[in-house]
Amino acid sequence: MKRIRLPLVHPLAEMFFAAIQSVTTSMSDSTKGRYRTTAEYFLRYLAEHHPGVRTLDQLRRDPHVLGWLAWLASQHPPLVKSTRSLHVISLRRLEELAWLHERPALVRLLHPDDVPQPAARLPRPLTPEQDRLIQQELLRRNDLTSNALLLIRYTGIRIGECVDLSFDCLRLLAPGQWALHVPLGKLNTERVVPIDDSVCQLVHRLRFFRFLSTVPTDGLLLARRRNRSALLRELRTALTQVRTALGIARPLVPHMFRHTFATEMMRSGVSFAALMNLLGHSTPKMTLLYSEFTQTDLQREFRAARSQPRHLVPPPKAATSTIGLKPDLTSTLHALQVAQHVMEMFRRTLSDTSGAEAVIDRLSNRLTKIAAELRKLDPK
Repeated sequence: MKRIRLPLVHPLAEMFFAAIQSVTTSMSDSTKGRYRTTAEYFLRYLAEHHPGVRTLDQLRRDPHVLGWLAWLASQHPPLVKSTRSLHVISLRRLEELAWLHERPALVRLLHPDDVPQPAARLPRPLTPEQDRLIQQELLRRNDLTSNALLLIRYTGIRIGECVDLSFDCLRLLAPGQWALHVPLGKLNTERVVPIDDSVCQLVHRLRFFRFLSTVPTDGLLLARRRNRSALLRELRTALTQVRTALGIARPLVPHMFRHTFATEMMRSGVSFAALMNLLGHSTPKMTLLYSEFTQTDLQREFRAARSQPRHLVPPPKAATSTIGLKPDLTSTLHALQVAQHVMEMFRRTLSDTSGAEAVIDRLSNRLTKIAAELRKLDPK
């Protein structure tokens, strides 16, 4: 579907665009553009299929809004579900019209269920072999786009964040500890991502390319010979050329570097909360879409949890031997703790724990109660 360009002639256009201005005051230019596009689609639909609608009071859920939803779903070539969802969400936000023009009924024109639910997405990181080959090829080329793509791969930043990096994006946190300052991005947040010496060298190389550029200095790390969109296309095209040169049949986009980074960090032991911060996500659900866990990963985590369980009784501080124990309360409590620990170790040696686990649990609980009773005898 071709994007409808202004000017758009419709009696409701001025009111819709005034509401957009109110809603998107603090939003990015791309988001503002999406809201305007949604309004244009809706108003163009009304003009073509319901020309009699000329005031807000005439708008109805059926047939105007429901008809527009069906119109979105019937486009050729079809709009992907995520794009349709964005249009519906944008139109819902235009409930600002209801308050600007005192028309409460407009709030009920769209329901939450009208938003198409996206299909479940799985993480799409590169395979280890693809990742290795692509990194090698990018390092071999060592040009502007290759270094920018490597920066995305090694930091997990979005491609849009990469092209918006400032020339002075490096931050020295402590002697030998560097970080990358990532500007306001997709979620209207900024963050500082820890980096190592290899990423610092990448930034220095990109600064060198910036010095060589004939584009006037603008405070950005990557020069824009034409505009931001052209630079984004240049990076995506460069990755496609690398894929073709390596004979990789799978279509690749720079965002897959972000998935690969997230999976790599998770497998390296980075906590889930830390990974959320590294990626700049606002909800755990977003992060789950980025990190891939294979059966091998699950087996490794399971074995680690069984060998060093966190919920079990901690081992006694002293040796498990009873030699040297005194007939006092402290030694008695220590002996009970040793007994619980030994029983837990015994549990792990059993091949069939179906019946033994219940017995060990009862005995361990009984020892815990005995220890609690004995502590009541402590005169302290």
